[in-house]
Amino acid sequence: EALLSLCGHQVRVAADGRIGIARALEAPPDVVLCDLGLPGGMDGYAVARELRRLLGRRIARMIALSGYGTAEDQRLAREAGFDLHLTKPVDYGALETLIAESPQAAPQGA
Repeated sequence: EALLSLCGHQVRVAADGRIGIARALEAPPDVVLCDLGLPGGMDGYAVARELRRLLGRRIARMIALSGYGTAEDQRLAREAGFDLHLTKPVDYGALETLIAESPQAAPQGA
């Protein structure tokens, strides 16, 4: 959150999947970064499926960030609606590049 904010991105954080979905419905984000292992009974796969069902491509890019990095995890992420799957630890420079390449995701003031 802090690094993205310092780079000029507006960042909203959610403590669990249900809160994240509610915030996305209030103001659809350009990019969603979502862990796959979330508290609260709704994993990141379920969040992605629900966001794609409710908002479709109004969210330009959804990126799974997870310690789960097997080929199966990556396949499940794609099937759930994620555009990309990054395994932790994530290189911040690479993440910033992926965000910058997303349609509609330029930092504020850019």
